[in-house]
Amino acid sequence: MSMQKPIPPVRPRPEVPQMDGIDEATWLDVIQKMDEVYSQLVEDETALQEKNEELERSQQFIFSLLSAMSDVLIACNHAGAIEETNAALCQLVERDEASLRGISIYSLMADEPSAERLRRVIEQGAPRRAGAIVELNLLDGSGNAVPVDVNCTPRINGAGKRAGYVFVGRPMGEIKRAYRELSEAHEALKRTQQQLLHAEKMASLGRLVAGVAHELNNPISFVLGNVHALKRYSERFAGYIGALHETGPNASTEALRRSLRIDHMLADLPSLIGGTLEGAQRTTDIVNGLKRFSALDRDERAQFDLNGEIERAIHWISKGAAPDFAVHWRPGAPLLVMGNAGQLLQVLMNLIQNAYDAAAGGGAPPQLWIVEQSDAARVRLLLRDNGTGIEPEHFSSLFDPFFTTKPVGKGTGLGLSISYGIVEQHGGRLYARNGARGGAEFVVELPRAPVASL
Repeated sequence: MSMQKPIPPVRPRPEVPQMDGIDEATWLDVIQKMDEVYSQLVEDETALQEKNEELERSQQFIFSLLSAMSDVLIACNHAGAIEETNAALCQLVERDEASLRGISIYSLMADEPSAERLRRVIEQGAPRRAGAIVELNLLDGSGNAVPVDVNCTPRINGAGKRAGYVFVGRPMGEIKRAYRELSEAHEALKRTQQQLLHAEKMASLGRLVAGVAHELNNPISFVLGNVHALKRYSERFAGYIGALHETGPNASTEALRRSLRIDHMLADLPSLIGGTLEGAQRTTDIVNGLKRFSALDRDERAQFDLNGEIERAIHWISKGAAPDFAVHWRPGAPLLVMGNAGQLLQVLMNLIQNAYDAAAGGGAPPQLWIVEQSDAARVRLLLRDNGTGIEPEHFSSLFDPFFTTKPVGKGTGLGLSISYGIVEQHGGRLYARNGARGGAEFVVELPRAPVASL
């Protein structure tokens, strides 16, 4: 700040000297002109002092703005030599302003690609007045690269020519970290929302299954009761007809017996009734399983070897709808788990049947590989088929009720959903992925039961 000069006091009018050839009027005119010049000097001095104070206030204001900026600022000439910086840049690079002034701006770059991008901006022939935005990596005081989005604006002098550039940028490290944390929180929220939605769907499925099981239970009871009565009646009819023929049938009744194939029907009745009873009993078991799944009945659990249920599931699927299905499986050490054997058998049958359906349309003979893995705490089954695999967009809906990729009439979309619920109730996990060698792979994980308690 310039020092204020004291205003000299007004001097008293001096006595007019007496000189030969110069009269008093001339001297008075000279003295008056001197006073006018002196007064003008005093006014100019006062105006200059006010201008200096105004300039200092403007400089202080600009300095306070530069110091308050959180963005880094660099002003350089057309050759890239730094002419001005601010406190944010000094703090970032851990150097004072005096040591930065005059050095090349390229020396602040952390890598050559950043220096090249900056060089293209500074050396361009016709810069845009609006400036350009480039991403640079600055070298901080610890030697680390700090990403900065920099706005590069040309600096024009009084003659309208380019005098250099002004670079204003904001370090993006904190912003990117905050964005990453926000993104992770958003993904966690989406997963939680999907879990809540899935839980609601499973609850709705449980209520649906409970109603279906209740409705099926009554007609199945009628069928079982009627078939047991029919079995007793058939035995009595067979005894009565046998007694009639022992009395000596005549020729007409004997011919009628052969034409109506009475002996053949009597011989078929036990197997027909037995098959009906077996089918009704199997339907009853399914209904009981549905009721257990819907948590209407107490869930009876015991310790058993999962190898036996795998063997039964393979046998039933192969004997039923998939006689040409090649299943590669070799039972290993006992896989002891605690739970409901019938429910887990249902899970295995659903997975094996789905594997056959997925692999049957691939052109090659359908095959399934079942691999057992276990440790002290978990039992794991890997079921991989040779189908076309699972489409990426289907993974999020794979275990939803009524979701199916099969043609209309070929699937209900409940098998995987029910299987998921059963495995989850047993404290395990059921998930799917695409195998490394192709095809879909379903993984069943269950807690291992302690061997000593068997």
